[in-house]
Amino acid sequence: MRKPSKTTLQAYLFLTPALLLLAIFSFWPVGFGSFLAFTRYNLIDAPQWVGLDNFRELFGDELFLSALKNSALYLLVVPIIQLLAMLLAVLVNNNLPGIKLFRAAYYLPVVTSVSVIGIIWNFMYTEDGVLNAALRWLHLVNDPVGWLTDDHIALFAVMFITVWRGIGWYMVLYLAGLQAIPADVYEAAQLDGAGRWQRFWRITVPLLAPTILLCSVMSVLAAVKAFEEVQILTKGGPMQSTYTALYYAYEFGIKSLNFGRALAASLVMSAFCIALAWLNFRYLQPRDR
Repeated sequence: MRKPSKTTLQAYLFLTPALLLLAIFSFWPVGFGSFLAFTRYNLIDAPQWVGLDNFRELFGDELFLSALKNSALYLLVVPIIQLLAMLLAVLVNNNLPGIKLFRAAYYLPVVTSVSVIGIIWNFMYTEDGVLNAALRWLHLVNDPVGWLTDDHIALFAVMFITVWRGIGWYMVLYLAGLQAIPADVYEAAQLDGAGRWQRFWRITVPLLAPTILLCSVMSVLAAVKAFEEVQILTKGGPMQSTYTALYYAYEFGIKSLNFGRALAASLVMSAFCIALAWLNFRYLQPRDR
């Protein structure tokens, strides 16, 4: 058996602090939390093993099934964010007057506190807020719309904020991918008579495939784990119409101290996230041509 080289030992030595931090703050909480999902635990008494009881109660709870449906419906933001972010990246990749200001304006929501964003949009969504005032001024509605009080549209109103917050972040990622594409590829295609749409579809999209995969996986996971917007704006209401699976885990874990049920819900969502990530890698991963 070959002994590890000096270079290998040095590499492991440098990795040790990071691995220790991961073990303490990532691997151990995930492992212990997965164990607690099979127990009755309220933070006071010792955990009691109950096997799959938490999962049976979970899938027999209509509130959790509704929350799971809302989390799946939240995935509608993914293609919208990706399409808009890609189009904006193509736009800001040009040398236009004031383009730096345009980039900064779209990235501003990314660096703004979610609490501030929640306050701003809550003000805009109220019945006498800016949005309803603008719609009445344009004579598009007669009565104010209950953006956050109507259970038929509240979830979509919250999803719109997620789209608005996320476009700038993914725009920057797509912009980095666009700027990595050699300019001579486009020049050669233009000399061959390829139009703007052909260059975009035949060159830009294939060469952006790794970035598309990265952004798709990140946006899918972020959509499934949507929490801040719900917590600040609706608290799961009205009539649990914006209740997501992650908010369900928060309610049972932090508020009710039913950590077994909350961690079981989190474990189900983790499996859901892994399945979605696998589908992204299965169908979006670039293949050699």
